[in-house]
Amino acid sequence: MELWERAIDLANNPAHTRWLSPLLLASDACLCALILLKLPYTEIDWKAYMQQVSQYLVNNERDYTLIKGDTGPLVYPAAHVYIYSILYKLTDGGRNILLAQAMFALLYLGILTIVMACYRKARVPPYVFPLLILSKRLHSIFLLRLFNDCFAVGFLFIAIYAYQHRVWTVGSVAYSFGLGIKMSLLLAAPAVGIILLQALPLRRALNAAFLMAQVQVTIAWPFIPVNPLGYLSRAFEFSRQFLYKWTVNWRFIPEEIFLSKEFAIALATANLGFLALFAATRWLKPSRRSIPEFMCTLWKPPPLLLQQQTSLRVTPSFIMTTILSSMVIGLLCARSLHYQFYSYIAWSSPFLLWRSGLHPIGIYVIWFAQEWAWNVYPSTNASSLVVVGCLLVQVLGVWWGTGEDEMDGNPLSSQDERHHEHIQ
Repeated sequence: MELWERAIDLANNPAHTRWLSPLLLASDACLCALILLKLPYTEIDWKAYMQQVSQYLVNNERDYTLIKGDTGPLVYPAAHVYIYSILYKLTDGGRNILLAQAMFALLYLGILTIVMACYRKARVPPYVFPLLILSKRLHSIFLLRLFNDCFAVGFLFIAIYAYQHRVWTVGSVAYSFGLGIKMSLLLAAPAVGIILLQALPLRRALNAAFLMAQVQVTIAWPFIPVNPLGYLSRAFEFSRQFLYKWTVNWRFIPEEIFLSKEFAIALATANLGFLALFAATRWLKPSRRSIPEFMCTLWKPPPLLLQQQTSLRVTPSFIMTTILSSMVIGLLCARSLHYQFYSYIAWSSPFLLWRSGLHPIGIYVIWFAQEWAWNVYPSTNASSLVVVGCLLVQVLGVWWGTGEDEMDGNPLSSQDERHHEHIQ
């Protein structure tokens, strides 16, 4: 009986993640080495990235609309150009693929370290942590495909980590720089805004927003004098339409519906609806205000004491739950997801499934179902249905599972007890 209780404690007590995290990290480092030695590199976008940055470096091109590669025009913000310019120089113009893969392996392990630190700060139990290193698709995205999403998701978790430690300036700069790599991080913008407005006095929250805008202007500055509208239209191309044949999430929808304007409007409406639901019932809990009352504080800030009490209720778990749920809502309602978008899901799902209050067996079943679906290539009706279903379970689950949080400074205490009961 004592051995069983000790096993329960090892699986459930967040204190044990202090030694479990390094073990998992070392194991994953060995796995990364094996992948680099045994599995072939897959060319998808790396060559195009190198072609695009060579025009920036070699041809000194500053008109964003004229920068192109084999896969088409450059459609990412300028931080992408700067990062891959560094890689271009370090890898002999992109020809030393193995060196690039080794760098991405280090990047992967570095981000994984930050992700585990975020999980530990949110007091996630040890039994969830193995899911952080088990994804075949995530290893492929980092080590075999070299996508720019790897850097974007890295800065997203750096921002979460900084916000959890209440280093608001660093978090805001990290988030904005990640947005400067790929506009996918716009999906987290509603959550970031709500967090800052509750954690900080209004003036400081506005300063953080202004700082994020400054980062974007600084990133874009070399291209703005030449063609400012061209930069904005390419770096943040909202009208871009993906081909049906590449979709991972909506394959089970007929192509004529997928391409229709009505379907796009329905998804956008669903996205706004979910955001409004979460804001009204979950994300404003620290302030203990309704949406209209919260909006009133934007021109009539609350007394300093009330603001400080609200700020204390913006806990590390609340920060992580809010940002990741905002990301997954956006991904659920995205018109088309490609395989590299799994980089934003793989490290979010274990946390959100745990916050849903599911039994550990349920968490693992849903995670493996999702992992299976994202490894089906090309996508099928069944795999895409599972992709959407798993995202929907996470969105609805985290909404349901956080309903009892009272934001009293220890919002996870009741959930810890529920999970202790599950494991026993």
